Amino acid sequence: MERATLPRGLVGRSLIAAVLFAVAVVPGWTLGGLIESWTGQGLLDWLVTGAWSGLAVRVLAPYASYRPRDGWLGVVPLYGWYLTCVLCWRVALLPFRDWEPRADEMARARWLTGDLLGYWRADAGPVRVATRPKAGPRTR
Repeated sequence: MERATLPRGLVGRSLIAAVLFAVAVVPGWTLGGLIESWTGQGLLDWLVTGAWSGLAVRVLAPYASYRPRDGWLGVVPLYGWYLTCVLCWRVALLPFRDWEPRADEMARARWLTGDLLGYWRADAGPVRVATRPKAGPRTR
């Protein structure tokens, strides 16, 4: 008999999202603070912290229906932390989704019914963008 999986509750999802956020952001804050104490330049602290936040967004983005290139938005001060929060919140619910998939994810996503009404499921991992074949005759 197959065991039906259920989405995480609010407390479990919140705890996972908070731990993910801490893992994604605190090392950047720490590294930025260390660099500022070594060099005495506050701007360098912001640059390192922003770069680390951009890296976190770049890693989490494909799992939460964002494009990897949105990692550049993670570099923007304060907005990068907001975007990291959104991504951590979404990743904490996986493999279920409470957001609508992007157009390029629709082929492998399915809308759940019954007790799971309102959730999507797409278990294949991050979306890989298909490329055009290099060889072959053109039809037009």
